[in-house]
Parts: sequence; C-alpha cells; structure tokens
Amino acid sequence: MSEWRKVRGVIRRADVVVEVVDARDPWGTRSSEVERLTDRLGKPLVIVVNKADLVPKAVLEKWARILRRERKTIFISAAKRLGTRYLWRALKESTNKRPVIVAVVGIPNVGKSTIINYLKGSHSVGTSPIPGFTRHVTRVRAAKWLRVLDTPGVIPRQPGELALISALRPEALDDPVPIATRFLELVAKKNPGLLKELYEVEWEGDPLTFLEKLARRRGFLGKGGTPLVEEAAKVVIRDWQTGRNTFYLEPEDYGLA
Repeated sequence: MSEWRKVRGVIRRADVVVEVVDARDPWGTRSSEVERLTDRLGKPLVIVVNKADLVPKAVLEKWARILRRERKTIFISAAKRLGTRYLWRALKESTNKRPVIVAVVGIPNVGKSTIINYLKGSHSVGTSPIPGFTRHVTRVRAAKWLRVLDTPGVIPRQPGELALISALRPEALDDPVPIATRFLELVAKKNPGLLKELYEVEWEGDPLTFLEKLARRRGFLGKGGTPLVEEAAKVVIRDWQTGRNTFYLEPEDYGLA
C-alpha cells in the first residue's frame, strides 16, 4: 500500500482530522490534498501549528488571523508541552461523537509523531491494528473518549519542495546545492544578518559564493583544497530542519494580508 493511500484511508476512517504544520512556515507546510479530501468527506479539520516556541508571538498572531479565516487553528509546542491543553479542548469540541477517532496527519518533520505520542501519553491502553491496513497503521486508545489513528504515511510532495520545507533529509537529495541556494536567497532577502550570525560568513549576494566560504570555514575540502559546496549545502538545510536556524516566514512573504 502506498504511503499516500495510507493517509487517505486513515482520513476516511477518522471523525476528526488534525493537520500538523510548522510554525516557521505554516502556509508552506499545509497540504491542499489533505484539506480537499477532508472537505469532500465532510469531516472537521483542525490545523495544529507546532513548534510555536521558535517564532515570535507577534508573527504567530498574524498567522492566526490568516489561518482562522479558513480553519479552526491552534498553536502549540508539542516538544515543550506548551498549549497542548488547547489541543485536547479542540478535539473535544470538534464533534459530539464519542468515542472520537482522530487522524493526525502532516508532512515529515512538522512534529506529527511528537503530537501523537503526547496524545497517547500515560493514558493510552495498548494498540490494535486497523483491518485492511498494513501492520504499521494502528488505533490507540488515548483516553476514554479519544482514539488516535497512528500511521507513518506521508503526504506527496516533490523532493526539492520537501527539503525546502524541512521534510526531507539533505542526505536523501541527489544534489542539495539547488535547495540550499534557494533557501539562502530566501533568508538573505529577509534577514541577511542571520546568516552572518549563524555561520560567521558574510552574505555578498551570491549563494554559491556563500557555500564555498562556508565549506572552507568548516574544513569541507576536496583534492587540491576545492571547497565541497555539497557538504556546506547539507549543513544549511540541516540547520533549518533542526531549528538551529531560527528563520521564519510571515504572511506578507506569501502576499497574504
């Protein structure tokens, strides 16, 4: 069974869908596929903006105004247990059905697993396989009134797009340089000082020059002292994915008001 087919199946079986997105780029980490399917099936969807601790409150408030025009939206940091009580409340209020079956979906690296594990917590009572699915899809009793569908299924995106929104490890890319250069240009346009702060390398307007300097600074050198820009590119992508790079996007960056 394909990964996307697993996600579709889990959504069909759920009473409520939780779509997890990254607070540093809420708009770019949404899934139109998930939202269209959920709407077509007539199921309530809650957007959970995770990693909210990485973004200034004023920026989160701007995103809240945008996202709440369309969907019920809450902001949390699952890893730090901030705002999680709002998640429980949102799930309870989304439907009158009891027990309620919740599907937690999202692209990789948005914190979906952390949220699932939090909901399971100390209250969970075992797991059971879902008939018709592979053994990797399970239903967990998280509370008397709550069941969580747990699946490793991922939402389809192009590899380059996945890497840029933190969902694909740089080691999995055939060539990380184009993705890193796109990201560097994005950061430099908004906050070039952040690059200097992180890497102690001045931004001079050219991402390849920046990667060459970073490679030299980190000692990523090949034969004859040639800078290994691919290794420097992996560092840039990895730092963004792990949160070491605190760069974030705002509604204005998408032309949203």
